[in-house]
Amino acid sequence: MNKPNHPASLLVVATAMCAALYAVGCYATASIPSPWGFGQFRPAVIIPALFGAIFGPIPAAIGAAMGTLIADSTKHGTLYMGSLLAAVPGNFIGFYIFGYIVKKFNWTRFISASVITLVVANAIVAFLYVFLFKAIYMQTLEFSPDVLTFLSLGLTIYWFVTMLPFILLVTPLLIRAVAQAMPTIVPEEVRVNSLETELPKTSFSLATIVPGVIMVLIGLATTFTQLGAYTESAGKLSGTLMIELMYYIGGATLIIIGFLALVKQKMKKP
Repeated sequence: MNKPNHPASLLVVATAMCAALYAVGCYATASIPSPWGFGQFRPAVIIPALFGAIFGPIPAAIGAAMGTLIADSTKHGTLYMGSLLAAVPGNFIGFYIFGYIVKKFNWTRFISASVITLVVANAIVAFLYVFLFKAIYMQTLEFSPDVLTFLSLGLTIYWFVTMLPFILLVTPLLIRAVAQAMPTIVPEEVRVNSLETELPKTSFSLATIVPGVIMVLIGLATTFTQLGAYTESAGKLSGTLMIELMYYIGGATLIIIGFLALVKQKMKKP
């Protein structure tokens, strides 16, 4: 079963739609920053993931890169160099990887692609934003490389833990909806898997429980070890309460989602 041979005109339209919808979705939550005061809450990642599953890596990658640049530049009222230097390459590479992995679609590959994409894309954006934009281009973060690295890792974790539930819970529903409404443009593998099979509960649970446990452990380390002071220094914060809450609440949410999936699986067994 192969992907349909989408005409070039449809791929162009899909790319434009992905960019426009992603820009609107990103802008809608642009005022909700991370606990470090920069780096926004972005559940809109469900949009390029949807386009990556249906149209492949190029529309998703270009659409995500264009969409984030439009949203960030609109928010700042001018071409935003932080987005151009960090968010654009991170989104392009991340969602190209996502679209490439799900070219042979099944739900296990979808889950793997989601986790890999969020780790890779968010790490690229975080490190480029902190090192290249903030520290070098803007010269507003005058810290040692190890502190900048820690801040970059913190942003990566924040984005990962806040994006993963949306991409795993919402994007499958969108894929199913499109497969039902417009089956002729949806690849056969995607259509069959989305309409006739469910997400594998064990893989889904592991994809949420393991990161959730890691988040909670990092939260405990932030509360009870020198990691808290390190966090406070890296983020120029007056305290680490918001950071700790992010780790605890985010981690607990992922763990609960994972266990609920396992419980649902056991209830369905005869």
